[in-house]
Amino acid sequence: MNPHHIFISGGTGYLGRSMTAQLLARGHQVQVLARAGSERKVAQGAIAVPGDALDSESFAGNLAEADTVVHLTGTPHPAPWKEREFRAVDLTSLRASTRAAAAPAGGGFPSRPLHFIYVSVAHPAPMMKSYIRVRRECEEILAETHLTRTILRPWYVLGPGHNWPRMLKPVYAILESMDATREGARRLGLVTLEEMTAALGWAVENPPARADGEMRVLDVPGIRDAAKQWPRARP
Repeated sequence: MNPHHIFISGGTGYLGRSMTAQLLARGHQVQVLARAGSERKVAQGAIAVPGDALDSESFAGNLAEADTVVHLTGTPHPAPWKEREFRAVDLTSLRASTRAAAAPAGGGFPSRPLHFIYVSVAHPAPMMKSYIRVRRECEEILAETHLTRTILRPWYVLGPGHNWPRMLKPVYAILESMDATREGARRLGLVTLEEMTAALGWAVENPPARADGEMRVLDVPGIRDAAKQWPRARP
């Protein structure tokens, strides 16, 4: 395994801290974007990069040595009534990260090979339509950059403070057993924080074969499969 140089936007959050710790334990170099006052939240061993996730100019210079950008910044605890926050934070921060990563060198193509990893959301779905709408816009913006990208589409990530949907597992089992609802139940299935961390780690260490704008999508079954393939380290 070759070590990677990874830049993470959103690395001080729920998913970011878990991912950072595992990447460091695997021997990778990790930079974590941190707004002023949040440097203490950066996992020990990572390089804290002061900056504003909504302003590409505040951190673009720190991507010079990175071969991988992971974008995790978003509104915590998404809810149907938070569309204004989704647009102010999720959409704006994605624009900033892609602007910094793409570094156009004529023709709109990035000036260096770079793997961009983005955590989106499973879709279509019968609920959370404003959240899905913004995340799909983010995917479209990312596609316009011509960056090689991996997009993960979880529905809900179970973990500390995020465990209430576990009571729905029997319902999921019934829906997955029926032909009419199996595909939707699997696509909108639950994944654990450990599975997401492992799937992200796998994506970092296994970028798409082509560095010419290829897109790879990991839906919930894909996230679970990728997680099984990644040998988790112990920080």
